[in-house]
Amino acid sequence: MTDLEFLDRAELVLKAVEATCDRINDQTAADIDNQRVGGMVTLVFANKSQIVINLQKPLHEIWLAARCGGFHFRLEREQWLDTKGQGEFYSNLSRYASDQAGCPLVFSP
Repeated sequence: MTDLEFLDRAELVLKAVEATCDRINDQTAADIDNQRVGGMVTLVFANKSQIVINLQKPLHEIWLAARCGGFHFRLEREQWLDTKGQGEFYSNLSRYASDQAGCPLVFSP
């Protein structure tokens, strides 16, 4: 995969995260402030905890940092999968965001 292909595919992920936050804020009582700066999105929850998602262009990875730890995801077979075999990006983000928000949240592409 070229750098440009990575950036195109990874940008879709960041846009999906932003759109999902907007949907969650419109449809639920969860209050997620999402802030975008370049290739990084920061989700700030009502309890002031954060999840940071950023692009690592040289490695062709998306990094996710949550209260429970840091994770690296690489595109494989059309899915962003954890490089240590810990699952798929959106399902993990849903789990970590739900934990930090204190209510069930679902992120999807």
